[in-house]
Amino acid sequence: MRKASRIVGEALVELGRRVKPGVTTGELDKFANDFLVKRNCTPAFLGYHGYPATLCASVNAEVVHGIPGKRVLEEGDIIGIDLGGFYEGYCGDSARTFPVGKISAEAKKLLAVTWESLNAGIRQIRPGNRIGDIGHAVQVYVEEQGCSVVKDYVGHGIGSAMHEEPQIPNYGEPNRGPKMTVGMTLAVEPMVNLGGDAVKVLSNGWTVVTKDGRWSAHFEDTLALVPSGCENLTRV
Repeated sequence: MRKASRIVGEALVELGRRVKPGVTTGELDKFANDFLVKRNCTPAFLGYHGYPATLCASVNAEVVHGIPGKRVLEEGDIIGIDLGGFYEGYCGDSARTFPVGKISAEAKKLLAVTWESLNAGIRQIRPGNRIGDIGHAVQVYVEEQGCSVVKDYVGHGIGSAMHEEPQIPNYGEPNRGPKMTVGMTLAVEPMVNLGGDAVKVLSNGWTVVTKDGRWSAHFEDTLALVPSGCENLTRV
């Protein structure tokens, strides 16, 4: 898990350096595929339920599952990049949302709120706490900042499969759900909108967008419960 997650985390660092105006989402996808394969890491998304790419590239009002291709990034855009990979049978999964050149103050706020909501959720990960504590911390922080949490998509357990139990909503009540124990590995991934929380899936069957057209951001880490608390496996 550490190795798979570190490769994915390092790939996202390199992808962030390549996000700039004029780059296509397809070029980022090719880089990600090459990066993983060179490190004996199998792309987790490619072919998953028929998904056609190595990464998800979600721009502006796209929440998650944006399919990379010919779209050219423009100054002022934001792009959420989600990437997963298997190394020797175990999966790492992480996402980051990057600015494309100079972005508006509103977009900067969205990225900062989403990032800090992820950190708020992660601070709840320790043996004895419950899964509901994670989502409650995310929701409280996001709504205090005047943004909304997407409720249609959730985080998840992760290990020898990319998506395992338990589901990890980014909202809810504290002290609810399964108790966290040493050895659990979790993918926490708040999706935060500037506007309302309503979303819809486009006709391609994959790409999720906000219904009101306001922008959305997405951050994700893979975490392991250890006796001392929580080890972040994808943050490098």
